[in-house]
Amino acid sequence: MSFGDPWALLLLLAIPPLLLLPRRRAAGGAAVGFAAGGLLEGVRPTLAQRAFRALPLLRALALALCVVALARPQAGVEAARIEREGIAIALVLDISSSMAARDLTLDDAAANRLGVVKRTSRMFVEGDGGDLGGRDGDLIALVSFARYGDALSPPSSDHEALLELLADVSLVSIPEEDGTAIGDAIALGLDRLREAPGKSKAMVLLTDGSNNAGETDPVEAAQAAAALGVRVYTIGAGAYGHAPMPMRTRSGGTIMVDSQVFIDEFTLERIADGTGGRYYRATDADALREIYAEIDRLERAPYVERRYQRTVEIFAPFLLAALCLAALEAALSNTRLLRIP
Repeated sequence: MSFGDPWALLLLLAIPPLLLLPRRRAAGGAAVGFAAGGLLEGVRPTLAQRAFRALPLLRALALALCVVALARPQAGVEAARIEREGIAIALVLDISSSMAARDLTLDDAAANRLGVVKRTSRMFVEGDGGDLGGRDGDLIALVSFARYGDALSPPSSDHEALLELLADVSLVSIPEEDGTAIGDAIALGLDRLREAPGKSKAMVLLTDGSNNAGETDPVEAAQAAAALGVRVYTIGAGAYGHAPMPMRTRSGGTIMVDSQVFIDEFTLERIADGTGGRYYRATDADALREIYAEIDRLERAPYVERRYQRTVEIFAPFLLAALCLAALEAALSNTRLLRIP
């Protein structure tokens, strides 16, 4: 315990003289003499008489508690607050027509690649109650790309709005916009991350093909990412060999054709290695989820412990006790222990 105004404690020295004044006045006042004092020698003091002698102690204690309250007693409460400094992450997703291939499974049923990617990306952001803890506190940007990139969201902590945008992501519908511009997508993701505060930044790039469009070379874009301190994790989504691909017929129907799967893993590995990230191959939905879980573990910002002390004024209990003692002393001295000269 400490005191806000410790100088006030000096007033405690004034309490003994104040208590002696009434005794001196009583000693100098009128007295009744007894001729035969020996008659009172055998009379013991009563309980009331003994209690009367304690009245000055009650008064002294009440005054002392008032002085202590005047000195502003304080209690310091020390606590530790754990804070996590969030990081900035850009999710860069391929929406080219090849992402319609049905070689991944979702809920034990065949699903196109984009559908699986959207589901696992959502788990990565909000968590799944298991290995994926969610990215609470992080700033997340969303970029989609085919022949051209599209920045859907700047780095934002509003994950609810981000997930709504993710839910609306769909495959490219115009043939002239189809393609895979990996280099441009990385450059656009970097542009989004430059807006984010903080030092820790990363990008998750997911594609199922090779760079065949755009103006930026993927390796040169990776070098720019390394210069900016952005780690790029690349994911190749798709089974090995062949995959069933839906194709439109002239009559407007859809048929499944066997399509060759080709992912430029060599370039994706160079991108990841050059930025301090890693390359992964996701051949099914479970593998993609495990990849996201590993990235989730790797991209955890450090926790910072901040200690602080909060001072609380505790004069009220002392003042309340003083009032109670003063009231008790006043009540006794004017009733049961009333002294009549």
